[in-house]
Amino acid sequence: MYAQLREKAGELAGVLWREHTVYRERGGGVVIRGEHVGRWISLAPTGGENRALMRAGRLLDGGTTAPARTEVVVDLTVGTAELAAVCRRLLAEVAAAAEPVREAGRDGKKAGRTARAARPARPPRRERHTSLGSWFVLLCVAGVLGAWLYSLFGGYGY
Repeated sequence: MYAQLREKAGELAGVLWREHTVYRERGGGVVIRGEHVGRWISLAPTGGENRALMRAGRLLDGGTTAPARTEVVVDLTVGTAELAAVCRRLLAEVAAAAEPVREAGRDGKKAGRTARAARPARPPRRERHTSLGSWFVLLCVAGVLGAWLYSLFGGYGY
């Protein structure tokens, strides 16, 4: 099965990218890395004859691979053009998931965030003021301090 996967991966890599690296992964599958596009594709055996699990993901800074964003089971007996079309669809889904979403920030400027990290905007924070309860505590402390000072110095008739 590995030889069939390696052969198909080599054909796919030649069709998809001019610059690529094909290597074997630990689980017995084959990975095609396109460093210049920041994406990877893997073909892994599924246990069925002439079938493989095709996964696609992106490359992170430093060359490590992010977990697969999409996956599909493909038939290896179909032509390379059909497999390349499936790969392109998976890669398009990966690219769409990694595209930044533009939102207006608090200062009115556009902030780029990924679609996955997009969250509803928080309401703007009010300036912090001393609450009524805090003022009450401060007055009580001042009163106790004043009473202590009065008993220390004011009670002797100075």
